[in-house]
Amino acid sequence: MNATDTISTLWAAGQRLPRLQRGECYTSASSAHPAKMWPDIARHAIAAYSEPGEVVVDPMCGIGTVCVEAVRLGRRAWGLDCEPEWVATTAANLHLTRRHHPGIEARVRRGDARRLAANLPRALRGNVDLIVTSPPYGRATHGRAYTHRETGGKIAKTAYRYSTGKPAPEQLARAGLERLLDGIEQILTACHAVLKPTGRLIVTCRPFNVGGRLLDFPSELALRGERAGFRLEERCAALLAEWRDDFGLRPIHSFFGLHNTRTALESGKPAFLRCHEDVLVLTKDGAP
Repeated sequence: MNATDTISTLWAAGQRLPRLQRGECYTSASSAHPAKMWPDIARHAIAAYSEPGEVVVDPMCGIGTVCVEAVRLGRRAWGLDCEPEWVATTAANLHLTRRHHPGIEARVRRGDARRLAANLPRALRGNVDLIVTSPPYGRATHGRAYTHRETGGKIAKTAYRYSTGKPAPEQLARAGLERLLDGIEQILTACHAVLKPTGRLIVTCRPFNVGGRLLDFPSELALRGERAGFRLEERCAALLAEWRDDFGLRPIHSFFGLHNTRTALESGKPAFLRCHEDVLVLTKDGAP
């Protein structure tokens, strides 16, 4: 399949609320993760850039969204995460999914994504068809918010360190910007090594503020991908909003996203509710 013939660079991934996209294949524990990929984004990427029976990997799998959606689409799936609690959550989600889709190989392991090859079976090294992943956003994440209706008092946050407990030593999410970017480049290099010559790497990401300035995180990741040996094939936009019949967008936002935007506007600072996430499609030289 030639992906450029079958997919638009604008992905309508917000036509359903994320919780409805997850449906019955995700446990309630999944809600604690602060940066869950939307299932319809993962499904879109997997359906367009792989075939049934092929191998899909996510080296920073979180709650296992990519793995779950790969199984639902008839692909073999492997996930990796450095945090034990998310590995356990992914395993539980895969257990639910395989009730409805038995017989499809799906595994998750705890490990450092920078050592991806060492954490995959030998037979898969250099033979992975597709990698779909989303890197951490460092200190930009707001975690899972609990309102006064849930706590009976003040607003509380959990998982804002990409962990509900003490973060794993190899965790990049709370690292400084340079360590975060260098770590991601090492992960991209590891991805390049395990992909087959015709394989692709798809990375979802978005800009975020660092020290009062907007960092073009997608462009930085594209540059790091090129240094890791990839070529940028496409840069798409996955909508984080409902595409309406009048061609308007209704953003699907978090509590903190709306709160921080309102606060910034009231203080005279430019701000907006983000309506899309960048999707980088990176390819090795052998890909069509």
